[in-house]
Amino acid sequence: MNLSTKLISRIFLGLLFSSTVLAAPDINAGKESASVCFNCHGAEGNSTNSNFPTLAGQKPAYLANQLRAFRDGQRDNAMMKNIASSLSNKDINNF
Repeated sequence: MNLSTKLISRIFLGLLFSSTVLAAPDINAGKESASVCFNCHGAEGNSTNSNFPTLAGQKPAYLANQLRAFRDGQRDNAMMKNIASSLSNKDINNF
């Protein structure tokens, strides 16, 4: 392995591990913030209203990506955009 390959590998690994540590969710903060979601999606993510999707069983990364898409206007839903618009990436990661 030449010097530049080693350097690039170390930088990549450093970024990988540093972002993992920084991205650790705060479960308690997420539960508190998610209480607004319960009105439509149910306390356990199982909606009883067919107008609102069931979120139970979805992977956390999928849910985070969808919240970011609503917030950033990549998905079009006025209610979800309004809710997600005030969320930071940290807030979304905590859900």
